Amino acid sequence: VAVLNAGTTHGPWVMKAKRAISETLQIMTIFSSLTLLCIIPATLATTTISSLSKDLNYDENNHLVNHALVSVGCENEPVIAIPPSEDGILNEFDVFNLEGEAKEQVFPNHEGSCQAACIEQGTDRSLAQHIMPHKYWDTSKKFTTWFDICRKVELCFINYHDKERPIHYYWVDFTGSLKRQQDIKYGERETKCFWSFVGHKFVVHDADDNFLEEFNVRFHSAKAFGTSPPSDQRRENHQFDGEIHGTLRNEWKRHQRVTRTFSSLGFKKGRLPPDVFASMGAFYYNNRNYVVREEWRGRGVFVNWWETDVKFVQIPWGLKRLWQERLLTLVEAWAGVPVEQTVMYGLRQYSSGARLLSHVDRHETHAVSLIVNIAQGNLTEPWPVEVQDHFDRLHEVVMEPGDIVYYESAKCLHARNRPMMGNNAYYVNLFTHYKPVTDETWWNQPNHEGTPEPLMEVEGICKLVNDGVSKFGEHGGLGLKSVVQCDDERLGSHVSPTFFRAKSPDDMIQWWTDTSPQKTTQNVESSHDEL
Repeated sequence: VAVLNAGTTHGPWVMKAKRAISETLQIMTIFSSLTLLCIIPATLATTTISSLSKDLNYDENNHLVNHALVSVGCENEPVIAIPPSEDGILNEFDVFNLEGEAKEQVFPNHEGSCQAACIEQGTDRSLAQHIMPHKYWDTSKKFTTWFDICRKVELCFINYHDKERPIHYYWVDFTGSLKRQQDIKYGERETKCFWSFVGHKFVVHDADDNFLEEFNVRFHSAKAFGTSPPSDQRRENHQFDGEIHGTLRNEWKRHQRVTRTFSSLGFKKGRLPPDVFASMGAFYYNNRNYVVREEWRGRGVFVNWWETDVKFVQIPWGLKRLWQERLLTLVEAWAGVPVEQTVMYGLRQYSSGARLLSHVDRHETHAVSLIVNIAQGNLTEPWPVEVQDHFDRLHEVVMEPGDIVYYESAKCLHARNRPMMGNNAYYVNLFTHYKPVTDETWWNQPNHEGTPEPLMEVEGICKLVNDGVSKFGEHGGLGLKSVVQCDDERLGSHVSPTFFRAKSPDDMIQWWTDTSPQKTTQNVESSHDEL
């Protein structure tokens, strides 16, 4: 470029050559910034720690402030590569050498060789030692390639700024120049997701190229620009009582259409693998301030969006695939047949007063499903998920963060009819769904050989017994703790203390009414011998 500038000829070929060289240099700059790391024979970590819970840097909520690059046995390792300091990438990473308890937690099988791992920003203090497998490194891998995996994150941008015209965003390269990227049309369905790296910067402009916001990349993110609208702006067009009653009658019919089952009760409570929980929890925590109102227009009255906000966080596609691979093996083990994943929704955040209407899911794609509780807080009493078994007996499952509930979601009615209680309470769930592989009409097929028989008639009775005094949550009151004891152990430990069993859609309508904030479940008639 300098030689061409020094010449006196400025014909078209000269201008084309200058542009081509300039563009080539820009590409080289980008790629060198993204992937070319300097090989520096140096000590990987400058600080040695022995306790993950005490020595890593946590915020006031006990979550990691930065990403952490931790290692063992690498003090004199010449193959370790770190980014050049002028890139500023390591400003986003706290770098530590591990010994003692911390070493045993992260590298329990260490035998002297150099090993490293990345712990994600936002990880809860109690889960810092639980790291996803792809975040580990040893000398069999090229360090630079692996470290790029630690730095690589996916971003999703949503336009809630302008309904009529798209916004767009620029990547800010390391010279400060703006490189225009994609246009983003309005709404959740037009979300744009793309890969970037920790330490990168983007700026978002409106349709007239006016500056809206700067975004610095630190973790997997789903960020909306502008204010999300109400869940359904046509509230005045709804007759909610009539819609709710009609929906419950229809859902009762739908749940009777599915004849195939996979388990005796239709559900089971379980627990996430801790490294998956750490990953999901970090993603939510990092994005907790990016929640938007979920769009419910035309999607019915299954959540009381007209009474309380229902918030939502999109999950980037790559992160979603990573979680799906791990969860699928759990679902297959429970369902007893090979399954394929059909859909994973984003994170839904419910707030105080939220209620979920009894329903079943789409039978074509939602044969077996998972509810995953990611986070919850400020509840003054439990907010159980209600599942009706194959005999329509009600079970109420109380979940804690990291708990999962497997359920036959196209067959078993499920809900949270009781309102969530607590000032500023929140409850964050992930939902993911599966169907049997190569079985397109699974719902009307006979059960496979070896499938447990659905539990219909049971032996004996169930009764309420006192189990001491309990307090729920920081602001919950003290009270006698009652538990259900059943003669037939096959009913499990989640039978509803109301002993409710639905026999018709009218029962479902009455249950919705009786669990409203104005009433209590004590009004529900029940008899022990029904179970």
